[in-house]
Amino acid sequence: MTEITRVPLQPVAKGSLTKLWLGVLIAVLIGAGLAFAAWQGGPRGVEVETIRAGTGGSPQMGDVVFVSYVGKLADGAEFDRSQPLPIPPGLFPDGNPLLMEEGAIIPGFLEGLQQMEKGGKYTLTIPADQAYGAEPPEGSPIPPNSDLLFEIELNEFMGREDFQRRAAALQQMMQAQQGQGAGPGQGPGQGADGPLGPPSPPAE
Repeated sequence: MTEITRVPLQPVAKGSLTKLWLGVLIAVLIGAGLAFAAWQGGPRGVEVETIRAGTGGSPQMGDVVFVSYVGKLADGAEFDRSQPLPIPPGLFPDGNPLLMEEGAIIPGFLEGLQQMEKGGKYTLTIPADQAYGAEPPEGSPIPPNSDLLFEIELNEFMGREDFQRRAAALQQMMQAQQGQGAGPGQGPGQGADGPLGPPSPPAE
C-alpha cells in the first residue's frame, strides 16, 4: 500500500502527556514521520471559500478539531486524504483530530481552521510559504514551492482537557481489553506490540 502523506501534521516525538494521547489516537497519522518546513512571519495569503456554512462556533488556539479533508496540488492531483480512525465509535466525533497549536500543523492550515465553523465545508487554499515552501517533506509527492488546496469539513471541535479525558478513557478500555487477552505473566500494557506500544509505520 502506498504510504499516505500526512500534510497537516508534524512528526510527534515521544515523552510528554500531550504527545502520548495524540500518539494513541492517531498513530496511523504520525507513522509517516514527515519533516516540517521552517517558517517565520505572520500568516498571509490563506484563502477560505465557504461551500456549506457552519452552524456552530469557530475553534480557537488550543482546541482539538475533527476534520475530514482531501488535499490536492494546484493541478488537481490528490496527495492526501483523511482516514477513519481505528477506534470504537462514540468516544470521539468523526474525522481526524488535529491540535490547534503552532508547530502542530502547518501555518496555513492553522490559520484557515480559525476561519471555519462547526458543521461547515470549505475549500482552503494555502500558498507555498504557508505550507512547506522550497523544502517539502522527504519522500512526499509535493513538489517544492507548491501551493496546496484542501477540501475540509469541520465536523467538531473540543477543548484539550475534554479530549484528554476521552483519550484517557480510551487508554483504559484498551488496557482492559489487552489484559483480558494476556497470557501468563503478561499484564495490561506490557509488550511493545500491544495497542499502547510505539506506533508501527504504515505498510508500504
